[in-house]
Amino acid sequence: MTADTLVVADFHPRTRRRPPGPYRRLLSTPGARAFTIGNLLARLPMGMFSVSAVVMIAGTRGSYALAGAVTATGLAATALVAPWTARLVDRHGQARVALPATLVAALGSLALLLCVRYDAPNWTLFAAYAATATTPNTGGMARARWAHLLRGDTDGLHTANSFEQAADELCFMLGPVLAAALCTALFPEAGTLVGVVLLVTGMLLFTAQRSTEPPALPRPRTKAPLRAPGIPPLLAVCLAMGGIFGALEVVTIAFADAQGHRTAAGVVLALQAAGSCAAGLLYGALKPTGPVEDRLPWCVAAMTTLLTLPLLAASLTGSLPLLAATLLIAGMATAPTMVTTMTLVQHRTPEGRLNEGMTLAVTGLLGGIACGSAVGGWTVEHASPTAAYGVPVTAAAAALLLTLLPLPGRSPRHH
Repeated sequence: MTADTLVVADFHPRTRRRPPGPYRRLLSTPGARAFTIGNLLARLPMGMFSVSAVVMIAGTRGSYALAGAVTATGLAATALVAPWTARLVDRHGQARVALPATLVAALGSLALLLCVRYDAPNWTLFAAYAATATTPNTGGMARARWAHLLRGDTDGLHTANSFEQAADELCFMLGPVLAAALCTALFPEAGTLVGVVLLVTGMLLFTAQRSTEPPALPRPRTKAPLRAPGIPPLLAVCLAMGGIFGALEVVTIAFADAQGHRTAAGVVLALQAAGSCAAGLLYGALKPTGPVEDRLPWCVAAMTTLLTLPLLAASLTGSLPLLAATLLIAGMATAPTMVTTMTLVQHRTPEGRLNEGMTLAVTGLLGGIACGSAVGGWTVEHASPTAAYGVPVTAAAAALLLTLLPLPGRSPRHH
């Protein structure tokens, strides 16, 4: 065989093999698929619980303001408790802390179900939902495992962060649809009940994967993430962005209800998450250049601009299908913004405190979601669902303003 023949054979289409894509390489990491399956099962209820609570409470008590206030209280309690839970996870390990914390949270959700079912006083709804605050940050624990497994692999970690954000969006895409379908097709408490089963089952599977668990640091020598340079401004941005998500959820449910299509609310919310999920997967396959700090304002600006579309659709047409389409488009800026934010948090969190640092970011989001839920519900009650779409736009504008302020503690690791 001549040299020319060898060259031709080497370039024959049947002899060439495409290199594996970034996500295939990511999931081929030893132990990754096992902990990912458990984590996804445990994370799916995160998109179910608040929608289930709103539908359950508003349907039986006839008040979106009460439903918004109850969910806001639970989220605010989580914002206070979650950092302490995450600190215990960092110090004692995921398996030893996350599973007991999950069981306590599951009991809180079941208590809320019983209080609604048996027409208990309103204050018991607040108390029961607040007990769910011990729910561990499942997404943060997964990101901590990736950071442990991919230490030093910048491109791999970018793909992992994008994958986890897409997984978040997938859960928030399927969760509301599943919750709304269960609550309307079966009985009002069905969404909460199924969510509890998925949460406990998924956490059992996730924590059983000990080989990929990051090592615990009982006595970390680094300072708390909250005191690290650049973290507090990022938490303020997370707070504002959480206001977007909290308001959108309550307002969209109310808007669909006002149009006589309450059962469609889950599908409409799922489209917003679908746009974010698709954008997150695409973003993870890319290799963005330049300092990550410089990308954040552009991402938030895109989010702010696109969020004006649902407001215009609701106010100018009142069409639910058109609103759903604009939410799909608006969601495309969510995942890149969240991936960029979480990457900054990882860069600025002291070593050995990663789960706590990322949970602080999620805490900021939860605090914002609580405020957005309450303000959105109040605006629906005292103005209209259409006018309430101005709440997420306002929250996005506030987040943009915060990102334009000088951020101290710029990371030396610019990518």
